[in-house]
Order: sequence, then C-alpha cells, then structure tokens
Amino acid sequence: MKLLASLLITAALAASAVSVLAQEAAPKAVPAKAAKPDLAKGEASFTAVCAACHGADGNSGTPVNPKLAQQHPEYTVKQLQEFKSGKRANAVMSGMAATLSDADMKNIAYWLGSKTAKPGFAKDKELVALGERIYRGGIADRQIAACAGCHSPNGAGIPAQYPRVGGQHADYTAAQLTGFRDGIRKNALQMTQVAAKLNDREIKAVSDYIAGLR
Repeated sequence: MKLLASLLITAALAASAVSVLAQEAAPKAVPAKAAKPDLAKGEASFTAVCAACHGADGNSGTPVNPKLAQQHPEYTVKQLQEFKSGKRANAVMSGMAATLSDADMKNIAYWLGSKTAKPGFAKDKELVALGERIYRGGIADRQIAACAGCHSPNGAGIPAQYPRVGGQHADYTAAQLTGFRDGIRKNALQMTQVAAKLNDREIKAVSDYIAGLR
C-alpha cells in the first residue's frame, strides 16, 4: 500500500510539473491594439449628423450651438457618451448621439480635433475687465477658483482633462455656466461647484471674456 501511495504521489507531482511547463511554454495572449481613429469616416459621420448645427468644419455660426473644432478628442468623446447615456441631459443631442457607435464618436472627435477653431471676440467692453479678473484670478473672498487654472491662460484647456474654451460663443458658455449653477447640467461636479457661486453678471462677464481668448 505504501508503495502504491508513493507511486500515485509521484505521478501527481509529475503531472503538475508538466502542466506548469505547458502553461509557461504556451504563447502569451497579446492585448488587441486600440483601433486608430478613421478621420475620413469621422468627417462623413459629422457631415451627416452634426454639421447642420455645428458648421461644416466644426465652427458653428450660431451662438447657441458650440464651436467644436480643435476640441480635445477625449473631451468630445466623453460628452457624446454622456449625451447617449443620459448623464448629460439634452433632448436634441441625446437623440443625435443615440445613432452613434463608440467608433463613430471616436472618429468624429478626432476629426474635429484636427480642424482649426475660428477666433471669437469679446463684445461687452464694460464687462470684459470683470471677466478677465474672474478668469485669471478668480474671486478669492468667495472662494471662486480662477478659470485659467484648469482651462489655461489662453483657454486652450488641458488635453484629456479640461476642455478648450477659448473663442467659444459667449451665449453658449453662459448657458452652460448657468446650467451648471442651476443644476440643469450635472455631468461635471467641479464646474457645478464653481458656477454655483457666480451671479448672472459674473457669468456674462467671464463668458464674454472667454469668447475673445485665442
């Protein structure tokens, strides 16, 4: 019996060793590379779905519709995904995004990122100085952070973190800040916290100043 038990243990150990060796010898699975964005498909999708509101090259001529040209692709993809999921509420954009696959969103976003944003202009001379103070220095006694800290001094933003805002239509920027403040737009907690402390005049001022950044 002792001999039989010894033989069984030896056989089991040998089988285990063979299994380990086989696993080590087996070729390792190579993670699939992420598909590169297809800019031609991105342009085609944008033209079919988005251009009517946002302009043929992403430079919307309508103040209530944002300019999308030269926006960081990661930010654009995130917004499209959140329109589709409902995290960012907008009846028109939710319907548009619902027709797009993840690949479509990526293609569109990178195509838009390759376009050059047309400059905008500040229009209200009386408010632009206030807007500049808020954008560059915040309002310390009310603990309002400077916009430039996240969106950079010239409004270019930080890729994959904070969007480009420079040159954006003042009407659109003001609508988004008001939406954050009033709890209508809920997909960026940091912006909600900042906008909650701004009054209408300050929102108008900083939005006008942002429109002239380049």
